[in-house]
Amino acid sequence: MQKVSAKSITPRYKTIISNLIKIGVVLFAFYFIYIKLSSNQDLKGFLDLIATIPTIQIVSVLSLVFLLMLLNWGLEAIKWKRLIGPIERISLWKAIESVFCGLTWAVFTPNRLGEYGGRVFFLSPKRRIIGAVAMAVGNIGQMVLTNIFGSIAVCVFIYRFKPMDSLFFLFICTLAFIFCSFLAIFYFNIRWLNGLLLSMRFTRKYKKFYTILARYRKAELFRILLYCLARYAVFSTQYFIMFFWLIPSLHFSDVFMMVCILFFVQSNLPSLDLFDIGIRSVTALFFFEFITNQSAAVVACTASIWLINIIIPAILGSYFVFKLNFFGSLKRN
Repeated sequence: MQKVSAKSITPRYKTIISNLIKIGVVLFAFYFIYIKLSSNQDLKGFLDLIATIPTIQIVSVLSLVFLLMLLNWGLEAIKWKRLIGPIERISLWKAIESVFCGLTWAVFTPNRLGEYGGRVFFLSPKRRIIGAVAMAVGNIGQMVLTNIFGSIAVCVFIYRFKPMDSLFFLFICTLAFIFCSFLAIFYFNIRWLNGLLLSMRFTRKYKKFYTILARYRKAELFRILLYCLARYAVFSTQYFIMFFWLIPSLHFSDVFMMVCILFFVQSNLPSLDLFDIGIRSVTALFFFEFITNQSAAVVACTASIWLINIIIPAILGSYFVFKLNFFGSLKRN
């Protein structure tokens, strides 16, 4: 009788624990967001800067940037669905839910680590660790593009604004070329990582979690990279729109170079999404001062895109947190 009673109580406790975790995540995320928004002087500067601009223009520009945000994360959801396809079939809508849910978790976790948890809890329990490995493949693809474009942009920046000895500059360019080549070779041969892990006794016992790496062939990795490239183009366009709106005197090539550098620096510095605005602003100010003296507009552009791309999706994703399946006992679509 006691065994039956214990079994009947277990699901109830799972539900209680699950709901408490969900409520805690949402409250924690909203608390962090509130604290950062209430003390953010950059956003206040942005509001002051656009105060004299016609309302219809403000609404049009910000609506376009907002739609591009939805397109950006929509492309990420399609990429996630494709990455997870060999493991578990999920609908596009569920992929969208998991992506936005992950953004809510990412907002208060170092280096966006919470994003993994926010996504994989939409999968069956036995496939969650494998799902995290699949997600890492997609993140590596995005990192490869960010670092390649960023390395090239840094070389162009040094050539234009930081003259140095030609031999030393050639050395830097050579290092950048080697670095980019290594990233590309590693990404398109990511199955080598599976072989490396299998060769080590300590990691061999976990092979069921990472053998999915062997399934990604070059053709499939190239398709994933195209999604990464599309996302890169979308969020670059957001910056172009904002900078040309507030600083119309800038040249397209200059903005593109600086945006690539901005992404490159951000991707290689450890940060918390919520406090990332400080890093973004400092980085943007340092580099953009070489092409414009309108520092207030530079900070305003950076802050507004941070709000649209990070904070708003995190708020939207809070709804999907309540659809998480921690224990695998809920009905699945």
